[in-house]
Amino acid sequence: MFASLSDRLTATFRNLRTKGKLSEADVDATVREIRRALLDADVAVPVVRSFTGAIRERALSSEVSGALNPAQQVVKIVHDELVTVLGGATRELRLAKNPPTVILLAGLQGAGKTTLAGKLGLWLREQGHTPLLVAADLQRPNAVTQLQVVGERAGVPVFAPHPGNAGADDVLPAGADPVAVARAGVETARARQHDVVVIDTAGRLGVDDGLMAQAAAIRDATSPDEILFVVDAMIGQDAVTTAQAFADGVGFTGVVLSKLDGDARGGAALSVTQVTGRPILFASTGEKLSDLEVFHPDRMASRILDMGDVLTLIEQAEKTFDAEQAERFAGKLASGEDFTLADFLSQLQQVRSAGPLKKMLGMLPGMGQMREALDSFDEREVDRVEAIIHSMTPAERANPKILNGSRRSRIAAGSGTKVSDVNDLVVRFDAAQKMMRQMARGGGMPSMPGMGNLPGSGKKAKGRTAPPPKRGKARSGNPATRAAQLRGEVARPASPAGSAFGLGGGAPSRPADVTLPEGLDQYLRGQ
Repeated sequence: MFASLSDRLTATFRNLRTKGKLSEADVDATVREIRRALLDADVAVPVVRSFTGAIRERALSSEVSGALNPAQQVVKIVHDELVTVLGGATRELRLAKNPPTVILLAGLQGAGKTTLAGKLGLWLREQGHTPLLVAADLQRPNAVTQLQVVGERAGVPVFAPHPGNAGADDVLPAGADPVAVARAGVETARARQHDVVVIDTAGRLGVDDGLMAQAAAIRDATSPDEILFVVDAMIGQDAVTTAQAFADGVGFTGVVLSKLDGDARGGAALSVTQVTGRPILFASTGEKLSDLEVFHPDRMASRILDMGDVLTLIEQAEKTFDAEQAERFAGKLASGEDFTLADFLSQLQQVRSAGPLKKMLGMLPGMGQMREALDSFDEREVDRVEAIIHSMTPAERANPKILNGSRRSRIAAGSGTKVSDVNDLVVRFDAAQKMMRQMARGGGMPSMPGMGNLPGSGKKAKGRTAPPPKRGKARSGNPATRAAQLRGEVARPASPAGSAFGLGGGAPSRPADVTLPEGLDQYLRGQ
């Protein structure tokens, strides 16, 4: 979503870092580039003005002029102002003291309210709640059926007493009453002891009086604890206009950004909070029901500035982390067993379960500089690797050295790949296996000097170990002689006097015994 904006800002700061001292002209040029980048990202003009004005004021203050590294200080200022624009601190979902908590979803048609209801239901269920989805959108064709399908996939019950509109026209069927359905849904949740109710409402292609009247009536009938305005992050500055209309007509307590994984410029995310004064609570980042994140302004600002989002990466990894499998794998390496293709396959599947590899790699700091490589990364390559390993027998996975030509041809045919693909996998796995062996021996990562044995990771020697020799004693360079010296069986040879200067052994030489060249004695006598 923020790829273009991130690239523009990163390039601006890269030019700024080459300057040891910033002048007013440098600050103005930087602010001008930031303004252009934000306007190209379709951020609302009032937001751009206030944002760049705050940056310029702080950049020209003593906060930057007295800093050891002015360029880094400017980057910090931009990060702080981005966090402010995005809402400041993270705001969590407010739950009612007396259940059920009622959450009303509002927004235009096509913004993703129904899908969000399923995502929110799954997220609540994972948090230990018992949500109930209410199908109050009786106008859009097959909206009730869609919510039932989404609810089934999320494992969350759906209250749908009316089938809704089954035709092709976007009209409210005769006798359908969305307000009554919403009210009955809350009463049903209270009777069945559901602690959270998520009400899906109808939308329109544009803001009109009928939409506002229906949403306001449902609000008055259910007294929701949270009214979440669902906005499509791809519609640019129109999102601000729509958000303001809903804030005036219905009112909402929080914003949910949908389709944040799209390729739009992302101006809505940087504008809606500043204009409406309502925080962003969630961000929908994909098509899967699990692709829903709590919105953290500081983390989003770090992503935009290519600083990465390691905390979110860790949280996603923890969701799919299998502690038993990790402990079993660590014990296997500690016992000296080899890393096999079966282990490689299980580790690969565990990493993939945390999310798309491209998305996870994009959360690492500095990955914006490798955007082209990330964009060209093909997830299907991982599928081919899995297919190749699945086409092997258990014996072949345990010992790839038995893979001769005929076996590799069979594996390639079974996985729908080429023999060269199988060869490449075996070569890469062989390098990974060597690395695992070195790590198991406590030698650290390959080609990383200075990483010796970790405490307790090396193997203990059998029997009694000889004490270390005392310093200052000469030891033989011959291994056998040196071992005998350590046992005290052979006396250490005394270093011959003067041997360090190349004079050989024997007693020290006397000046009288030294024969000087002819004629040199006159210089020694001072003649």
